[in-house]
Amino acid sequence: MKKPLLHLGQNIGIVVAACALLFSSCSKDDDTIYPEINSTAGVYVLNEGNYGQGNSEITYYDINKNVANKTFYKSVNGTSLGETATDLERYGNKMYCVVSGMQGAPKSFVDVMNVATGKTIKRISFNSTADGYLPRSIAFYQGKAYVSRYDGKVSRIDTATLNIEADVMLTPYLEGLAVANGKLYVANSDYLLSGKNTVSVVDLRTFTKIKDITVTQNPVRVAAAPNGDIYVISYGDYKNIPGNLDRISSLTDTKVSTGTVAGVDYGSAMAFSTRKYLLSVSDATTFAPVLKNLNLSTGTPSTNFVADDTKIGVMYGLTIDDFNDDVYIADAISFTSNVGKVICFGSNGRKKFSFETGILPQHAVFNYNYKN
Repeated sequence: MKKPLLHLGQNIGIVVAACALLFSSCSKDDDTIYPEINSTAGVYVLNEGNYGQGNSEITYYDINKNVANKTFYKSVNGTSLGETATDLERYGNKMYCVVSGMQGAPKSFVDVMNVATGKTIKRISFNSTADGYLPRSIAFYQGKAYVSRYDGKVSRIDTATLNIEADVMLTPYLEGLAVANGKLYVANSDYLLSGKNTVSVVDLRTFTKIKDITVTQNPVRVAAAPNGDIYVISYGDYKNIPGNLDRISSLTDTKVSTGTVAGVDYGSAMAFSTRKYLLSVSDATTFAPVLKNLNLSTGTPSTNFVADDTKIGVMYGLTIDDFNDDVYIADAISFTSNVGKVICFGSNGRKKFSFETGILPQHAVFNYNYKN
């Protein structure tokens, strides 16, 4: 029997943790030779929207003009983005938006857009005749996109043809995923329905499962660090088993971290660029979000990143611009607010600017200017 989709804005406030893509390298779907990046022109922000209202949206902020278009996707494409969008990533000259939809209706797809214009190129259906497969997260490797699904499968999309070409069955209620060392690491999370606590490892050459790695109960967010380690945020059972940050070696496919990282919970997010590594935790007294620098040698948080008095309401997304290490925090403000905001910090931890977004902002994708 199917169980209801656990969406971000209702039961547990899932935070999308983003790992910065090094998209400027050559890929099968992109034969353009990019010139050197000159500056960041703007930022796309995915807004999840209210569950059941079909009001997911993408905001675009023009950095030079200091202007935000909160309903950018609809203004460019003439239609709404859809129901419960859960991930937005860039690969080559395209960006891919995962729209989960909701159970009992065929509203699930991946929307592929031109990253320079935001115009839809194709919507890839993840639906049966009467229901959606509820895709959740997306990652990329050697011209392929990999999408986790709530029905237990990971789908492989060819990024040249934009067609689904294969599936591998793992287990129901898959969440975050990341690629390292030619392998895909996928969180097996069922939100305490049967006590799952594993990350599945898939060989991307054969597209077959290799093994499961035991982590803290209820793993949800997965990201790959520049050194090849895989980090997993697990939520625990919200009572006796605390949330935790586990570290996996992609060389040995074993968990190498021990103990519990304090403050990791359902409000935690992590993000990596080539040079900067961040993790948000909750303050033990106030429960307010605190952004920490992450030590990759130990796999544990160290000093605070934010160096001024900027306050964060509800941490709902975290992304680092790999070009200049600017850090973008998506602040949902509250789970009942009809607007959100994004706060941009420089690499020194001081606020540079902020702008208003749609409902429940989360992951960001960057649009660049290039040198002639």
